Amino acid sequence: MSAVFVLLFLLLLVAFAGLRASEADWGRAWRNVIDGLVRLFCRHFHRLEYRPIPLPEAGPALVASNHVSGLDPLLLITASKRPLRFLIAEEEYRRFGFTWLFRAAGCIPVDRSRRPDIALLQARRALERGEVIALFPHGRIHLDSDPPRRLKGGVVKLAQWHDCPICPVRLDGIRGEGRTVSAVVMRSRARLRSFPPVDCSMLSPDECLERVREVIEGEG
Repeated sequence: MSAVFVLLFLLLLVAFAGLRASEADWGRAWRNVIDGLVRLFCRHFHRLEYRPIPLPEAGPALVASNHVSGLDPLLLITASKRPLRFLIAEEEYRRFGFTWLFRAAGCIPVDRSRRPDIALLQARRALERGEVIALFPHGRIHLDSDPPRRLKGGVVKLAQWHDCPICPVRLDGIRGEGRTVSAVVMRSRARLRSFPPVDCSMLSPDECLERVREVIEGEG
């Protein structure tokens, strides 16, 4: 019986630590606990260096990042003062054992082979509610050493439809580059660089996408 009490006590300590470290309100206490634990994990295990993503305090916004591993969403969450809703590939969303977590975080699955427009519509509705959408414009994991890959234009369409800023960030120092699940447990010296928001209202779609590309690919 004492072992049960010890276990419960340890779980309460973990929950308290997570709640104390949480910086974004996800609407439920247990989700905020996970938020805090993610931040502690990234700061201490992955030694993340970052400045907070310069999101507006309220209203719709977009976060665009390069995509090098399965660790990337956790790093973005750590650097954000607001909850992030990620657009992720359908096959990743359905990955065994993780769907409940992606659903709880409000992730939007993208069916790239049949109806990617459905995900775009869901993202539009989220922006209309004043939420923050995070996406990886390369569409999948893409390393600097890979052949050039054109960014998908969905991020610019969303920005111009809703007149909201794009906050570009770049991730570096991730040991598990090119990996998904295993990248989370391979200790890194991760770095997240935040850049000033891009206002697409005065730019053409191609100009806006090029500006985002320059930043997330390390040329800006």
